[in-house]
Amino acid sequence: MSAIHPTAIVDPSAKIGSGVSVGPYAIIEAGVEIGASCEIGPHVVLRGPMRLGARNRIFQFASIGEIPQDKKFAGETSSLEIGDDNTIREFVTINRGTSDGGGATRIGDGNWIMAYVHIAHDCQVGNEVVFANGASLAGHVEVGDWATLGGFTLVHQFCRLGAGSFSAMGSCVRQDVPPFVTIAGDPALPHGINIEGLKRRGYPAASQQAIRSAYRTLYKRGLRLQEALDQLSHQGENEPGVAAFVDFIKASERGIVR
Repeated sequence: MSAIHPTAIVDPSAKIGSGVSVGPYAIIEAGVEIGASCEIGPHVVLRGPMRLGARNRIFQFASIGEIPQDKKFAGETSSLEIGDDNTIREFVTINRGTSDGGGATRIGDGNWIMAYVHIAHDCQVGNEVVFANGASLAGHVEVGDWATLGGFTLVHQFCRLGAGSFSAMGSCVRQDVPPFVTIAGDPALPHGINIEGLKRRGYPAASQQAIRSAYRTLYKRGLRLQEALDQLSHQGENEPGVAAFVDFIKASERGIVR
């Protein structure tokens, strides 16, 4: 059974899973699907089309699934897809996608999204990402698994943040951030490897050292990007972490922080 407060407004067509709780004055509109055991706090607004997985917790005053803040948006059908076990704190705003961006904004599993975070249209967020208070993604941003965004980090549209990357408080990201790299400043610049993140994820010492060596090749030896990539390709032959580093850089369209 679900527990819906009598002051909440829930569209009859909304699909509410078992064990869901909906707080006072929450609004759940048509086209919303909520998975089992979710907690929807007071005054939360959920607009469809959107699908919320299981065991998510959304705190008061969050606005989830609103139309994109994009002047080109003309009311076309788009959606928001959120996975399981996410925590979404107070005043978070997450917008649906646009036809120009594939039609959907997607959030994975196990993410920790603190107060006042904004995730714009067509963003693609992986799993176990941490957004500290006030971090904001512009449209079409991609964030890899286990990335951490410090408070008030700002990310320019179409940028990519690699898996395990870390941004310091107040970073302004204008280009892609390779996996495992720590950045800081405005504009954001590289400041080493997120070694604590590698340790927490169980990377063995040899892998940590290989990734550190890859970072030095890219950033510390005065090599041009293609020269660095040529060397890194050899380093990555027997080390998956370095291979991921190389693949990310080769796929970059905006260029990387450097």
